[in-house]
Amino acid sequence: MIERSIEHIITKKLKDNKAVIVLGPRQAGKSTLLQSIQKKFSQPVAWWNGDEADIRSLLEHSTSTKLKSLIGKSKTLVIDEAQRIENIGLCIKLITDNIKNVKVIATGSSAFELANKINEPLTGRKWEYHLYPLSFGEMVSHTSLLEEKRLLHHRLLYGYYPEIVNSPGDEQALLKQLANSYLYKDILTWERIQKPDKLEKLVQALAFQMTQLISYNELGQLCGLNAETVEKYITLLEKAFIVFRLSAFSRNLRNELKKSYKIYFYDNGLRNAIINQFNPVNLRNDTGQLWENWFISERMKFLNNNEKHTSRFFWRTLAQQEVDYIEDANGKITAFECKWNPKAKGNISRAFTNAYPKAVTHIVHQENAEGFLLNRT
Repeated sequence: MIERSIEHIITKKLKDNKAVIVLGPRQAGKSTLLQSIQKKFSQPVAWWNGDEADIRSLLEHSTSTKLKSLIGKSKTLVIDEAQRIENIGLCIKLITDNIKNVKVIATGSSAFELANKINEPLTGRKWEYHLYPLSFGEMVSHTSLLEEKRLLHHRLLYGYYPEIVNSPGDEQALLKQLANSYLYKDILTWERIQKPDKLEKLVQALAFQMTQLISYNELGQLCGLNAETVEKYITLLEKAFIVFRLSAFSRNLRNELKKSYKIYFYDNGLRNAIINQFNPVNLRNDTGQLWENWFISERMKFLNNNEKHTSRFFWRTLAQQEVDYIEDANGKITAFECKWNPKAKGNISRAFTNAYPKAVTHIVHQENAEGFLLNRT
């Protein structure tokens, strides 16, 4: 079993009285994570699954008395797929406030649904963590740095979903199944979207525009949606852990872009499945995009898995001077330019370094990327 980096973080939170919430995409390994550390839970443990209709029915209109009866002598309560349960936030609040010595651990695959139901009821009562597909760092710990560098082309194509990593030879079929079966499940279930075909067109358009500036109006024209609906759908796709946006970094220059966004996918393999492109890296015309998306998503996982808090951006001017990726950690600015070919000429825009002379800058390529993705630096 591949050890997840946030295992030790969650383990440290098992002894207090706050609920632990683990959010992440479907099939990222949330249930497996909890099963791997269940021996550390206070015993006995009750497991409830929000995908089961009887569990959802039992927890509707719960009272603390009813919950106490359902939990019985259990000291730990695990609620899987908690976003499927109506008023789950209130339910967890009743347990943490009224039932002593019961630790609640809940997982959810849809941040937009679970977060809407838990944030207000559980203010001050929860620890919240994200579990993404496997990371480069986790795989290095499981195999070796040499092995993961050898597999880099493979990872650029097929990504890091646990089932994909553990099923060599079946990657394409499994990724297509993942995309078709799970990609829109939560969004369509909870938002009751009336035009799923247009949502699918939007996701495909985003996949082709990965790492590029996006225009809600242009995307709407491609998909037959208005700009407001496009923005709403992208927000839902973000909350379902399919894509994420970087906003423009702007502090000093008049001609810096201020209200623009670039789009990225949480997993390269899922993106490639959406557009059905699995050609080898050396035969593609989007290798630079794959590399940039890979590095930025892996850097995001690294920061998350090590509880490093930073704001993330890109930088660009009206004159199209740009920097791929910016981190701002309490005023300390770090800039990254992504280059797939280590021999390719690369530099950070002089306009950027003139405007931000204290910024730390890096050119990231396949021979040095591990220095930014492993704990030793």
